[in-house]
Amino acid sequence: MLGGRPTDTGAPVNMVDRSMLASKMWNWIDRPSTVGRPLSDAEGVVSGVGGNSRLTSATGIVLLALLAVEGVTILSVRQMITLHIYVGILLLGPVLLKSGSTMYRFVRYYRGAPAYLKKGPPHPVLRILGPFVILFSLALLGTGITLIFLGPQRSDLMLTLHQTAFWIWVVLMTVHVVGHVVGAATTSWAEIRNSLRGRAAARRRWRFALIGLSLALGVCAASILLPHATSWTNQTFERSRAAAPRRLRPAQARVANGTTLG
Repeated sequence: MLGGRPTDTGAPVNMVDRSMLASKMWNWIDRPSTVGRPLSDAEGVVSGVGGNSRLTSATGIVLLALLAVEGVTILSVRQMITLHIYVGILLLGPVLLKSGSTMYRFVRYYRGAPAYLKKGPPHPVLRILGPFVILFSLALLGTGITLIFLGPQRSDLMLTLHQTAFWIWVVLMTVHVVGHVVGAATTSWAEIRNSLRGRAAARRRWRFALIGLSLALGVCAASILLPHATSWTNQTFERSRAAAPRRLRPAQARVANGTTLG
């Protein structure tokens, strides 16, 4: 047969092999059927590993919403530079929380905690990318905050590093989000819809409090650091660019042309 030797079910062998290969190629992407329910007792108290999973997932969804806002500012960064900088700094709190919860799972798994061994590691693709997602997220935020203090006059090298980190981060985050978004959304919805009453509520309130605290930390950091970004946002810089475009340094020229700072 052109399609290959038939199996007992009548399907050609090579067609079955292709189907299995395609399934293995894409099994790093969460699907509703593959998202496990966090272990809980009769009163609905989620286990430690389940609580960690819910905290990581819910924080990831919050980050996804904030990143969507930041992405909109990139479309017209010159006009929305203030919002771009503010949201970029605000991301710091949730990024640190999600990185911390991820690293906690990493440490517990490799130290042999039974519950974390039972849950198992992420798919190898996501496990390999995970540390790089954290590294470039912190690099992106770190270079962005450094740019605030350097100002446009001394930021050529740092702006290049910031933009390079941004494009690498975009590639890594695309794979990361595609792999986790269904599982994160499903787990977060289970966290939100459950009651805040009973014995299970105490841990759930702590998880909500941690997310709220991370957002508060981000807001405080953004409110403190934004006044230091006046060299990027004030009208004097706008007028100087309009009056003497030929004298713009490379970093200023890239901002003037709408190139992203983040």
